[in-house]
Amino acid sequence: MSAVTLSRSERIARLNDRARQAMGLACVAVATEGFRALPEADKSRVRELVETFDAFTPDNDPYGERDFGAIYQDDEGCWTTTRPARPAETVFWKIDAYDRDLQFGSEDPADPAVTRRVLTIMLADEY
Repeated sequence: MSAVTLSRSERIARLNDRARQAMGLACVAVATEGFRALPEADKSRVRELVETFDAFTPDNDPYGERDFGAIYQDDEGCWTTTRPARPAETVFWKIDAYDRDLQFGSEDPADPAVTRRVLTIMLADEY
C-alpha cells in the first residue's frame, strides 16, 4: 500500500473539518453577542449545520481550506446552507489558525503541533 501525500491545503482542510465537526474539542469555539441572542432552537440548528457543512464552492472556499461558510434562515424560519432569494438572517462561521498560546497567527496551520484553531460563529451584520 502506498502512502498518500496530501497537499498543504488538503491537510489544513482536514484539520478544519475536524475542528467544525468537534466544536469545543478540536478547536476553541466562540460566538458573538448577536448569535448568542438567537433563540436556543435556532442556535442549535445553526451549530448542527456548521458541523455538517459541505456547501463549499470556489466563492466561499477559494484556497480549498474549508475555513468559512454561511448559514441562512429563509422567510419561513428554516435554516439552510442554500442561500434563499431573500434571507431573513445570515450567520457566518470562520475558522482561524493561531499559535498554541492564542497570541498570534500560526506559523504553520497545517501542523496541529503548533496550531490551535478558533471557530467563530457570528451574525453576518456583525462581520
